[in-house]
Amino acid sequence: MLFADRTTAGRQLGARLEYLRGQDVVVLGLPRGGVPVAARVAEALDAPLDVCMVRKLGAPGRPELGMGAIGEDGVRVINQEVVRATGAGQADLDRVEAHEREVLRRRAARYRGEHAPVGVAGRTAVVVDDGVATGSTARAACRIARARGAARIVLAVPVAPRDFERRLGGDADELVCLDTPADFFAIGQFYGDFTQTEDEEVTACLRQAAGRHAHTAGTGAEDREVSMSAGAVRLHGRLTLPAGATGVVAFAHGSGSGRHSPRNRFVAEGLNRSGLGTLLFDLLTEEEEGDRANVFDIGLLAARLSGVTDWLREQPDTEGLAVGYFGASTGAAAALWAAAEPSARPAAVVSRGGRPDLAGPRLPDVTAPTLLIVGGADPLVLDLNREAAARLHCEHRLEVVPGATHLFEEPGTLEQVTELARDWFTDHMAPAHV
Repeated sequence: MLFADRTTAGRQLGARLEYLRGQDVVVLGLPRGGVPVAARVAEALDAPLDVCMVRKLGAPGRPELGMGAIGEDGVRVINQEVVRATGAGQADLDRVEAHEREVLRRRAARYRGEHAPVGVAGRTAVVVDDGVATGSTARAACRIARARGAARIVLAVPVAPRDFERRLGGDADELVCLDTPADFFAIGQFYGDFTQTEDEEVTACLRQAAGRHAHTAGTGAEDREVSMSAGAVRLHGRLTLPAGATGVVAFAHGSGSGRHSPRNRFVAEGLNRSGLGTLLFDLLTEEEEGDRANVFDIGLLAARLSGVTDWLREQPDTEGLAVGYFGASTGAAAALWAAAEPSARPAAVVSRGGRPDLAGPRLPDVTAPTLLIVGGADPLVLDLNREAAARLHCEHRLEVVPGATHLFEEPGTLEQVTELARDWFTDHMAPAHV
């Protein structure tokens, strides 16, 4: 096994492609399994995401074996080696293609709705799948991007056979692969979780990516990468300030997460639409994250958050703005720990699926209005939040989102979190007078 799941693979692939960040890039995910991988790549590159509609032409009696692939714009790729090996005739090919063309048409309508494909003309198209086997679908996707005018095509996958460059021919200008194992038999053997991706996950990835790039349109929002010192290290983040913002919310991410967290970015975009600024940043460096103990060093995380708060209050474009904290998992404990410091003075705190209990003896010293949001299907964390709430002396409220598990992955639950956080922050944040 190389990757725990497609999300993990996408994050690693995004890190490898960091050199493309800041360029005019469009990320194209192959449905269905390639889209979750592509979504993480698009987040890492801060690039728009689209689905590149391709379908494998499965061999008769062996649908997992690709005789070729078809795609939008009439693209068709045939793997003659596989066709000969399976003994398939032209009638077999025609029958399979007719069926797959209809499936492709239906799924394109389902994924995109009334929206046109994201334009790639003159841009770098990064074509992403969860892996390459025969290479037919990847080649078809590259040809679609080429037909639509892409200036450069980068095919990027987590895993592929050692001879994948030969299989891809010259359809891509650049090939990026994290690993090419010698014992390659199937893509799924290199994933711990290779559960089939459902249509709902594909549409959710596309919707969230579209929102990430649309939320500042027409608002005059400033959106920029920032960095700040934290002792001997530098922390990196993304600051978004809508025009006329009256406050800015700093996000304290939880275990194994960072400024590219899709859930926290989803919430941040909702706050931006309501006129609140957001700062998503990494509490730990990549090297520090390698030591699991750092993830639970609440004092260290809180000190980093306090330092970021001071940095925000010294910046010309955020000086005088109220500062709020949004914490998830262990980041929620860090937010409450920092909020107990007299110098921090956050205007409000929101915890999503948090571990406020880890703030321990600091809880009675918190003065900022605090909202604790927990999933109704997360009983252990719900009990810990109830116990923590009983120790808070400040204004506070515990909100339970019915049916939500720890990561709020169920349909509509993250939207409820966003609405609750938005209302709490807008009710309690006003321009600071320091």
